[in-house]
Amino acid sequence: MKILIVGGSGFLGREVVRQATAAGHAVAATFATRAGDLAGVHWLPMDLRRAGEIEAVVGDVRPDGVVNAAYRKGDWGATADGAVRMAVAVSGLGSRLVHVSSDAVFSGSDVRYDESAMPDPITPYGAAKAAAETAIRVLAPAAVIARTSLIVGDGGSAHEAFVHDLAAGRRDGVLFTDDIRCPVHVADLAAALLELAAGDHAGVCHLAGPDAVSRHELGVLIAARDGLDASRLPAGRRADTGAPGALDVRLDSRRTQRTLRTRLRGAREFLRRDA
Repeated sequence: MKILIVGGSGFLGREVVRQATAAGHAVAATFATRAGDLAGVHWLPMDLRRAGEIEAVVGDVRPDGVVNAAYRKGDWGATADGAVRMAVAVSGLGSRLVHVSSDAVFSGSDVRYDESAMPDPITPYGAAKAAAETAIRVLAPAAVIARTSLIVGDGGSAHEAFVHDLAAGRRDGVLFTDDIRCPVHVADLAAALLELAAGDHAGVCHLAGPDAVSRHELGVLIAARDGLDASRLPAGRRADTGAPGALDVRLDSRRTQRTLRTRLRGAREFLRRDA
């Protein structure tokens, strides 16, 4: 399979590139500022805000499948308009598209959301992701829209780095006890995205872990795995800060999970020290 990974130098994109290369696919990947460091990959610069660059890259690679793992918070042009332009370019070639979306499309008012739930975002980033979803469903109905949640790994994610900095006293901050999500391991997520890219799914899929945990509990789990002092992780309530965004958003991935070979582990499992 010839596959194009958009945002291949990012945390998620890099893992998708790594797994796709290991599986023997012909892999091309895009980057915004700096090419990735994985060998055997055709690295291409591309700015999602520039339609000409999108069309040039897709036309050059002519992929069988595309995984769009790129995002840029606070940038409507890249997150919404760019994602839609990518969908149009890919569908024009008859290629398969897996577009990575986010639980940020939900307000948290319903707490639990399955694949049939309609977006009701309350942040600019969530609105951009929701706009991209809506346009892609109309313009590229054969595409997969893969919503996910907090992405954690074996080190390297933003949340893991924040927890380490808090425990070491390098940063000030707090981990919220009322900000709840369903984290997913980056390796599980990447494998699921590649499985979707090679399959015949269409429409909305949910790719999140089965465990709903607060950001503070997630921090404590990371600390236990990495041998950090969890007592150094300050706890607080996001509701008391007035910070924008949803509090409790739990992606229900059971319907999608029943159709996949890839098993999406929960945070309490993949963050065990013996995992």
